[in-house]
Amino acid sequence: MAQAKAVSEKTFEVRIPSSLLKFGFDKHDIQQRMTEWLIVSLFTEGHISSGKAARLLNITRVEFLDLLNSRGIAYFNFNSEELAEEFSAVDSLAIKKNK
Repeated sequence: MAQAKAVSEKTFEVRIPSSLLKFGFDKHDIQQRMTEWLIVSLFTEGHISSGKAARLLNITRVEFLDLLNSRGIAYFNFNSEELAEEFSAVDSLAIKKNK
């Protein structure tokens, strides 16, 4: 069984409104959410791949895609032209299948 690589860490001080603590978050929860938010942001901005994001979060790529879905973030982000091409490709496959 392969061992997970140790990830180098850096400590930063983050200030949050104390009113957020009323939601029951502890220091660990906040650290986890901040890390997750940063990695998801890097992914959605195109700086890292979904595979890299998953590795940084120490989860599988499928679990990362599920995380995006649970946060309401689309994995696919097509413009109208790209979406039309995808639908055309699907229609083309359906026609070939039915022949």
